[in-house]
Amino acid sequence: MRPGTILHLGIKELRGLMRDPALIGFIIYAFTIAVYTEAKAVPETLNNAPIAIVDEDNSPLSRRIGDSFLAPYFKRPVMITAKDMDDRMDAGVDTFALDIPPNFQSDLIAGGAPVIQLNVDATRMTQAFSGSGYVQSIVTAEVSDFARTSTAGDTPDVDLALRSRFNPELNQMWFASVMNVINNVTMLSIILTGTALIREREHGTIEHLLVMPVSPAEIMLAKVWSMGLVVFCATLFSLVIMVQGLLQVPIEGSLVLFMAGAVLHLLATTAMGIALATVAGSMPQFGLLLMLVLLPLQILSGATTPRESMPEVIQTIMFAAPNTHFILMAQGILYRGGGFSVVWPQFLWLGVIAAVFFGFSLGGFRRSLR
Repeated sequence: MRPGTILHLGIKELRGLMRDPALIGFIIYAFTIAVYTEAKAVPETLNNAPIAIVDEDNSPLSRRIGDSFLAPYFKRPVMITAKDMDDRMDAGVDTFALDIPPNFQSDLIAGGAPVIQLNVDATRMTQAFSGSGYVQSIVTAEVSDFARTSTAGDTPDVDLALRSRFNPELNQMWFASVMNVINNVTMLSIILTGTALIREREHGTIEHLLVMPVSPAEIMLAKVWSMGLVVFCATLFSLVIMVQGLLQVPIEGSLVLFMAGAVLHLLATTAMGIALATVAGSMPQFGLLLMLVLLPLQILSGATTPRESMPEVIQTIMFAAPNTHFILMAQGILYRGGGFSVVWPQFLWLGVIAAVFFGFSLGGFRRSLR
């Protein structure tokens, strides 16, 4: 293999990509707008939910409950009367309306079981589903704490203090933004290399390459390094400008170490794109294969749900996927600030998987050229 030939063939691929405005627009969208909207619109996150409180008790405990609804989960509670509650709910002003009955504090101290009414606007389905649990947890915590401090002899000897590491505010935007970038690395690297090969076949230029003094390995390496370079630069831009800059998500570890791991991951996924393109006869068939491959890769790799919550059979199978190790490596570096001594097993596995995928794809590519 001649490095000069691989370099010039890769430059040819980059020129071909620059003449495809649809792919260029898709790359820009995936690493900018898609990252921002995915991070800002995480459905499980309760953000600035409007809440109103009908305080018919006007006691220290009821005021304490009202002061416990804080940003960014809730807007500042609005104190209303019982007559205004239904009208505000009908108008869609409030998502939650909490009604604290009279003598609530005195009944609680007397050992009774007073009831607080929570009215929820269920037309706002996302906020209603997650916010009801938030409200219940906040009220229960405040009432339990008040009962412990106001009842003599009931103070426990041991208390549990919860501290969230790496994400103290439990802000899901921090998780969603980085995971979206990582998913885009896998998706774009497979798509770009696959479309580069299919474009050669559909335009008839693959036959031109075959009559030239170039080998299949040189053709494949040129597509791998050129398309991998595009995804590499887009990933670095997205992490620095979009994630750290615009979204202000803290990156704890070394970006250099992460991008080094991304190179190994790109070697495996670009080779996977070549393998899928050799199987597909046309671009529509390649798109159908992508649906069968990308969905399991992204859903079962740990980017959406933790691997520990999956069946052991699925965990074992997905251990052969490159993005499973890439996600473990990214979480260890970008979230926890781990160094190479922490993530070296993921680097090792990515290197082995990349070598196996590249060898398999090269064999398939040679057979397809014959």
